[in-house]
Amino acid sequence: MKLASIALTSLALMALAAPVQAETVKIGLQPWLGYGPLWIAEQQGFFEKNGVDVELINFTWDQDVAAALASGNIQVISAATNTVILNINNGVPLKGFMVMDGSTTADAVLAGNNIASIAELKGKKVAYELGSTSDLLINYALNSNGLTIADVEAVPLAAADAGLALIAGRVDVAVTYEPYISAALAQGPHFKVLYTAGEKPGLISDVLAADASFIADNQDDLVGIIKAWNEAVTFLRDNPEAGGKIIADAVGSPIEEFNTAFAGVHLYDTTENAAMLKGDFQATVAEIGSIMQQANPDEVKTVPTGDEFLDLTAINTAAAQ
Repeated sequence: MKLASIALTSLALMALAAPVQAETVKIGLQPWLGYGPLWIAEQQGFFEKNGVDVELINFTWDQDVAAALASGNIQVISAATNTVILNINNGVPLKGFMVMDGSTTADAVLAGNNIASIAELKGKKVAYELGSTSDLLINYALNSNGLTIADVEAVPLAAADAGLALIAGRVDVAVTYEPYISAALAQGPHFKVLYTAGEKPGLISDVLAADASFIADNQDDLVGIIKAWNEAVTFLRDNPEAGGKIIADAVGSPIEEFNTAFAGVHLYDTTENAAMLKGDFQATVAEIGSIMQQANPDEVKTVPTGDEFLDLTAINTAAAQ
């Protein structure tokens, strides 16, 4: 979810033209706590219980996930909504088939105590990672307050470095996510949260996505994955300590930091997916696409509709069972 969105190359498009059906469904993911139920499902045997053979493949960078998908080494990806929109604009036939998580306070705009609101950011130095969820959040925040990204001095930095730049006084504002939010705020009372993703539910969200042809040809496997995810979410809610430890270990986070960060993320079970995907999320997808298009018109020429972004067949089947 959290790394810069890297669109697939033309070579990747060629490779995706004929997706390979696999007995083992390999899911590419990164060390983001919102993907946690996948690790729980793996460890608790929920995939096998639901009749699907899944292998989780861990990556550090978005471009590595993209390359693995293009080469057929993985079939499904865990990706930010804005990443999928970007790849659709580059001709990649990706479709989301389930919403995984949404950030509330785990993505935020941080500032010193001398700045009281987003409306005061005009002319200020703002550090954020280009093409990432932080890029989306700051654009939404500015637009909601009558400003655009052109009204601030953008300072492109990785999310891990944005908070450090704020602490060092090199920028006025940092847009980042957990655990970097907590790390910055721990430096003392001089810094605060100015704005969070919770202002717009679904804005910073992740989906499971795959090539449209793979989705069409592997419905039983996708239903199994969704049902296993649902069991894992239930397990985590019923066993927060045990489930939290599985996720914290998977993302390499001390449990204390994990608990703070995880409080800012909502995981969607099957019932919540089915309700949200009746139209609310589709409207949010269109809004996200519009924000991306305004900020990067050369990259985002088309705002996908809900039907272009989503395939609801598997989630509706899973929800009905």
